[in-house]
Amino acid sequence: MFEVKEIDAAGLKEMLDNAEKDGKKIRLLDVRSQAEYAQGIIEGGEFVPLHTLPLKMNELNKDDINVFYCRSGARSAQACMYVAQNAGIEGLNLRGGIIAWYQSGFDIVRPESIQAQM
Repeated sequence: MFEVKEIDAAGLKEMLDNAEKDGKKIRLLDVRSQAEYAQGIIEGGEFVPLHTLPLKMNELNKDDINVFYCRSGARSAQACMYVAQNAGIEGLNLRGGIIAWYQSGFDIVRPESIQAQM
């Protein structure tokens, strides 16, 4: 069994704030449903519903920091395990999901266009 590495909302916010100066590329992968995604995202979040992940794995890069999130952290933990097992890519799970992000006082934005993300 693969261990899921997690990051909390404050740790992710700090990582995002320092990414440019640290020279790191961080991908925020939102594995929620289309309806959930339309309600709001973490700025920069990419729409990758969990059920489409097998088709999108070839778009992931091992050199990027791939952070998966969902509503509460359960589906994104599944996504982390799946990419580790099937592609050898380590993902970070946002502990508590977008709920924890919001409860920590961080912004949620409306996605520009769901269709453009698909």
